[in-house]
Amino acid sequence: MYDRKFTPEKITGLAENEVFVFGSNLAGAHGGGAALVALRFFGAVWGQGVGLQGQSYGIPTMQGGVETIRPYVDDFIRFALSRQDLVFLVTRIGCGIAGFREEEIAPLFEKAVDVNNIILPQEFVECIERQGNRR
Repeated sequence: MYDRKFTPEKITGLAENEVFVFGSNLAGAHGGGAALVALRFFGAVWGQGVGLQGQSYGIPTMQGGVETIRPYVDDFIRFALSRQDLVFLVTRIGCGIAGFREEEIAPLFEKAVDVNNIILPQEFVECIERQGNRR
């Protein structure tokens, strides 16, 4: 059961142990949306599309359908589990420039609901609960 705060709608700053999780593209061309915010403010690296970079973590969302995103989300969840010293603030990845609906992306984060250092958008948690995707 998800029993913690939700990712703020707009993130303007981070605590020292917080990481901004954003939708990226494989080329790491952080030119718009949350990726541009990550580049400008949270240490994202131009040319790096995946993983931890500064106080941000990129999850590629622009390379195809939802199933092409799943392995990157699974990798992210494993990484977060290995870094309990950090708190990961997941943005509504894939639901902006990439053009996916929350109902398509949220289920990818089902396993993250039980990971205490992953903070999800309220919309994702509500979708997971509404769709009954809790295993």
